[in-house]
Parts: sequence; C-alpha cells; structure tokens
Amino acid sequence: MKAIRTVKKSDAKDLLEIYTPYVTDSPISFEIEPPSAEEFQQRISTTLEVFPWLVYEVENQVVGYAYAAPFKNRPAYNWSVESTVYIHKNFHRKGIGKELYQELFRSLRDQGVVNVIAGITIPNETSIKMHEHLGFVNAARFKDAGFKLGRWWDVGYWQLQLQKPQTPMNLLKTKVF
Repeated sequence: MKAIRTVKKSDAKDLLEIYTPYVTDSPISFEIEPPSAEEFQQRISTTLEVFPWLVYEVENQVVGYAYAAPFKNRPAYNWSVESTVYIHKNFHRKGIGKELYQELFRSLRDQGVVNVIAGITIPNETSIKMHEHLGFVNAARFKDAGFKLGRWWDVGYWQLQLQKPQTPMNLLKTKVF
C-alpha cells in the first residue's frame, strides 16, 4: 500500500537514512557531512511552520520525501519557494518523486505560491528530466558553483510557475520605492 502524508518529527531517522547517501556519496546535496537526527528534526519543525513537507510510504516504510522552503529571505520573494525531493536509492524511477511533487504543488497553490524553483547539481539528467516533465524550465546555470568530491560542479535552476501572479491585496497601498 502506498501513501503520501505530512511528515512527523519522528520520521527524521528514516529521512536521514534516505538523505545521507546524497551527502556522502554524490554531489546532489552540497552538504559535506550529514546532519544529526536532532538537526533534521529541527529542519522539519522549521519548514512545517510555513510550508508543507511530505513523505511517501510503501508498506509503511518511508521511501521518499519532498518539501518547500523559502527561495530567498526577503519579503518580496514570499511568493516563490525552493523545492526539494529525495527518494530512497531502492525506489528510483518508480514515479515517486513525481507523485510527491504533484501533491506538494497542490498545497503550494492553495497557499498562493506563484513560483517553485529547483536547484540541480549538473550533470544530473534524471532530475532534470523529471523536473522538465513536470513543467519546469531552465532559468539559470552557475558554472563551478560548488566544490565537492574532489571537483567543481555547476548548478542549474529550474522554475515552475504554479499560477499567474496577482498583486497581493495587502500590498496595494505599500510604496515599493
């Protein structure tokens, strides 16, 4: 049985098990050392204060997760988020990332989010294809953006517009300049 649900702090250990190989064995995450379980629990709590964090279960085993976080820490960016999805290595290419993202995007639309931005270490054709299949378009590429595993890596940013932007009613009388 498959299920997508909101993360719980108690999922931190399972999520860390999924995430750790992305930190230690690949350039996909630019973290160098895996976070502790306590740090992961804090990340969950902080994210859930504003945005959704979803997990994917198969037979009651967490096999993937996706969440949104602020794109930038400035008020004008409040309608854009950065998305993240990680899938357990034994469950790649089964459509789990796509299902998680689709559910995440429904929640983000309901929150009024306009843009979802995904940062992808290049090369990573699997991630690029999944994001483009979901409607993301390449918006930027930064050469030699990070150094990990003995080499420099480019990072690309892909953007998905979830809905057309509208002027937020509470900002109509605010001077921007």
